[in-house]
Amino acid sequence: MQEPIFEQYIFPNDTISACYLNTSIGAPCEQGSISVVGVDARTVEDVQAAVTFAASHNLRLVVKSTGHDFFGRSTARGSFLVWMHNFKNITFHNSFRALGAPITEIYENAITLGAGVEWQEAHDAVNTRGRVLVGGVSIASSVGAAGGWLLGGGHSPLSPHYGLGVDNVLEFDMVTSAGVYLTANAYQDPDLFWALRGGGGGTYGIVTSVTYRTHPSLPLIGAFFTASVNSVQPTPALQALFAEYVRITANLSDVGWSGRASVFTDVATGSLVMSLTYTNLNASWAQANASIEPFFTFAQNLASSTNNSDSLIVRSAFTAPFDSFFSWYTQIAAGIPPVSGVSGSLGSWLLPRDVIANDYKAVAKTLISFIPAELSYSQIAGGAVSHVDPDSTGLNPAWRKALVHAIFSTGWPEGTPAAVIHEVEASMKQNMTNLRALAPESGAYFNEASLFEPNPAYAFFGDHYDRLKSIKKHYDPLDMFVVTEGVGSDDWDAQLVCRR
Repeated sequence: MQEPIFEQYIFPNDTISACYLNTSIGAPCEQGSISVVGVDARTVEDVQAAVTFAASHNLRLVVKSTGHDFFGRSTARGSFLVWMHNFKNITFHNSFRALGAPITEIYENAITLGAGVEWQEAHDAVNTRGRVLVGGVSIASSVGAAGGWLLGGGHSPLSPHYGLGVDNVLEFDMVTSAGVYLTANAYQDPDLFWALRGGGGGTYGIVTSVTYRTHPSLPLIGAFFTASVNSVQPTPALQALFAEYVRITANLSDVGWSGRASVFTDVATGSLVMSLTYTNLNASWAQANASIEPFFTFAQNLASSTNNSDSLIVRSAFTAPFDSFFSWYTQIAAGIPPVSGVSGSLGSWLLPRDVIANDYKAVAKTLISFIPAELSYSQIAGGAVSHVDPDSTGLNPAWRKALVHAIFSTGWPEGTPAAVIHEVEASMKQNMTNLRALAPESGAYFNEASLFEPNPAYAFFGDHYDRLKSIKKHYDPLDMFVVTEGVGSDDWDAQLVCRR
C-alpha cells in the first residue's frame, strides 16, 4: 500500500501496532492491520478455493490488487487475504459481444483486463491499437484498472468527454461468496451488473476481470500553471486568484477543459503554491489558448499589483500540444516517483455545477480556509458524466449533478501518538461539516472521501443504498465481503468483526 498508511492498527486504548519504515523511532515491528495469511491467486480456481476455505473457517476476508485504497479496505487486522495482483491477462477484442447479448449488439475495439492490471499497463496496451481508455492517472501507476477504482465509480481527465469508468464497462467476471464464477452484464445478472458499477469494491464478490469499451486516440492541449506566495497562510492575493479560478470553472468545462488544481505547501520553501494541470481534448491550440489565457492574464496582473507582503509570483503559465492522451499521461503523470510510508486523512465532497456557478465566492472561501491542509479541486465531472441517467448504474446519483470533486487532506509523521492523530481527525471533521454545508444534498466519491461521514450510506450511495444492499444480500448471503463504510457495513461493529 502506498498512501495513506492503514497498516497500523490503533487499539481502543490508543496503543498502536505497526511496523514503521523509520526504524529510528525504536518501536517494535508488529503485525498491525496486515493480513496474517493469504492466497497469491493466479487463476479463477485459486479464487474459488480461497473463498471456499474462508467460508468454511469463518475467516475475515479481504481482497487486494494494488492496495491503493484511501479507506484501507484491502487490509484488516487478523484477516485472510486474497491477493489479485497477478491477474495480469489483457485481451483486445476487435469485436466484442457480451454474454447473452443479441447477435447484433457488437462493440468494436473492446478490451478485457484482469483484476491485477494497473492503469499504466492498460494505457500501454490500448495505445498500441491507437485507442484510449477512460482510466486512472496515479503516481507510479499504483491504481488498478479492474478493481476498486472502477467499482467505486472511476474518474479520469477523460470523464467529461466519455463518462466515468462505470459508464464504459461492458462486462464483469466475478466469484461469489458461494464460490460460484459468473458473468455480469446487461443481459446476465443485470442487477449485479448495476450494483458493480459504482456500488463499491470488496462488497459483492471478487472481480476477476472487466471488459471495457475503448475510444479513438485524439490529440489534446495541456495547460500548466504554477504560482506561489511567500507565506504559510493564504494571502489576499492567493485568495483572489483561487476565487477567480473557481468562478471560471463552469466556463472552462463548457469549452472542453478538464483537470485539477492544487493548493499545497512546498516543504522545501514553506511557501504556499497553487498549480493547475488541465487538458482539452481534440481542441485546436488557438481555441485552447483563447479560453485559458484570460486566467493566466488575471494571475499576471494580480502578481504585478501586489506589494512585498502579499507578493504573488507566477512561476509558469503556458499551454502545450500533445499528440494523444497517452503521451500526455506518460510525460506528466507516470514519471512521478512513488511515495511510501505516508500516514494521513482526507475529506471530500462532490460540488454541483449550480452551487459553483451561483456562489463561487462561498465555495472558494470555504475551501481556502482548510489550509494548511492540501486542497485538490478536480474538474473531472460535468459534460458526458452529467448526460447519463442517474439510475442507470449503482453509482451515487450525486455524480450526475457534480462538476467538481473537492478534496482536502493532511498527514502526520510515523510514530505520531494516537492522541495527536485524533486531534487532527477532529479538525478534519469540522472542515467536512463546513464543506458539506455548501451542498447538503450532494454526496461524496466512495474511493476518496472522509472516514467520518455522519451518514455514510447516503453520502456514498445516495438513494441507491437500499437497492444495493438488497443485491448484496442476494449475491453474498454469507456477508463475507464487508468493507469500511461499504454497503452492508452498517450491520457490523466499527472493526467489522461482530454483527451489531
